[in-house]
Amino acid sequence: MGKLAGKVAVITGANSGIGLASAKRFAQEGARVFMTGRRQPELDAAVAEVGNGARGVQGDISNLADLDRLYDIVGSEEGRIDVLFANAGAGEFAALPDVTQEHYERIFAANVKGTLFTVQKALPLLVDGASVILTGSTAATVGSPAFSVYGASKAAVRSFARNWIQELGPRRIRVNVLVPGPTSTPGLHGLSPSEDAKRAFAAAMEAQVPLGRMGETSETAAAALFLASGDSSFVNGSELFVDGGQAQI
Repeated sequence: MGKLAGKVAVITGANSGIGLASAKRFAQEGARVFMTGRRQPELDAAVAEVGNGARGVQGDISNLADLDRLYDIVGSEEGRIDVLFANAGAGEFAALPDVTQEHYERIFAANVKGTLFTVQKALPLLVDGASVILTGSTAATVGSPAFSVYGASKAAVRSFARNWIQELGPRRIRVNVLVPGPTSTPGLHGLSPSEDAKRAFAAAMEAQVPLGRMGETSETAAAALFLASGDSSFVNGSELFVDGGQAQI
């Protein structure tokens, strides 16, 4: 039997990258997986790739009506959530002199507002003893030029976990932060405008990692599975770094 046999899992931002890899792993371990993403064609392809009864629900986590629709569907089809992986987010570079109100609002709408209401609106469906996983970032721990707004948004995510474990403790709901380091995802590579820039950026990232390489989405998904399953039954309010040691030096 799989580690998530009979469980219902919701993963936001599951149309690519870490979210998609985690959806695959959760489904392989027996979970019924609900997947969200903003772009319908990519989401449809991701759901087909996951298989195993996965269900795609298109939506933007910064849009509260989209979240309501997601949970209406989950509620009507399954009636509960055992694992919530609030993974969706956004990132882009902007040096301090170049930060605009639009940049700030775009990043905080996805990473802070979106994460907050993804969890809040799931509360009626979360079972006692559920696992909630938030996607953080090493940018919340170590400084990066032109990444201050993103780093601040992920620091807020870390703070959410510390506070929510106290509020949700009576229901034995665990909240942990999964912290990927440089990971080979479409989102990360999309931060660079050209192929040459992508290669240079990847090389710079690899040089910061003691293991000398970028992570694979399957490696982060394995850590997400640990936090989702009973293997982490006494892990609560923690940050699990999957960063090759980048933020530890």
